[in-house]
Parts: sequence; C-alpha cells; structure tokens
Amino acid sequence: MSLELTRANSKSSSLVSTEIVLLIVNTATACGFTPQYDELQEIYDKYKDKGFKILDFPCNQFGNQAPGSDEEISEFCSLKFNVTFDQFKKIDVNGENEAELYKFLKSHKKGFMGSNIKWNFTKFLVDRNGNVVKRFASTVKPRKITSDIEKLL
Repeated sequence: MSLELTRANSKSSSLVSTEIVLLIVNTATACGFTPQYDELQEIYDKYKDKGFKILDFPCNQFGNQAPGSDEEISEFCSLKFNVTFDQFKKIDVNGENEAELYKFLKSHKKGFMGSNIKWNFTKFLVDRNGNVVKRFASTVKPRKITSDIEKLL
C-alpha cells in the first residue's frame, strides 16, 4: 500500500506499508458517534509507542455531519477531545470523488452494505504489512477492538 495523503494542516504525507499497525477511521464532528473520539484517543495513547497509529479522515457525506473547514474540525477535536493522533483533510469515502485510500480499504474488506461505507466512524484495521485485517461498523466502540490491535502489535 502506497498512497499520497494530505493532513489537516495541508502538509502532504505518504502512506506506505511501514511496519506500523493502523486504525483508519472516517469521522464527523456533529454525529452521534463523535464521542468515540475519546476512546480513539485513549487507545492511541495506550499503543502509540508500540508501533500503532490512528489516521482520522473527516467525511461530510453522511447527513452533513462534518461541517466546517479542516482547520475548524482539527481545532474542535483538539479542544473537545484532546486529539493528538494524525488528522487529515476532509474526504469522500463513497461515490464519484471517493479517496483512493478508501477504494483500497473497501476493496479488501466489505461491510454490511457491500463495499460502501454505511456511516461515519467506520474503522479499518491494517497490519504492519499493509494488509486490511478487519473492518468495524460505526456502532463498534474503539475499546471493543483493542484485542484485535494487540494481536497485531
């Protein structure tokens, strides 16, 4: 897996299979699942020194629940949830303008609606070799997947 990504601060970043376990999440700041940011930060803090990262991709495709600019979203997450994991520019996860990353993820793990993302806070777990290992629905809270993360660390 090798993809170019743009962080919320507009800096480019390259995603390459780099011996790191990844949890990739499409998020929103005005969603019923937004409080999951607390648990995401908790598991990031617990595993970040063991080769684990969370990649946060805001998405406004579901009920316009990620309003605001990338900077406003980043500031909201920092102030309300003390988020310190990597945040990226807002993207589309389905449809004509779908991000390449999500095309890759969905081609490897389908969900309840086939390959399409159903809602915000869908999570993909990627191993150290870039293999998409699991896909978790929005309703699965981050703490519930820690055992899956631990198996890959």
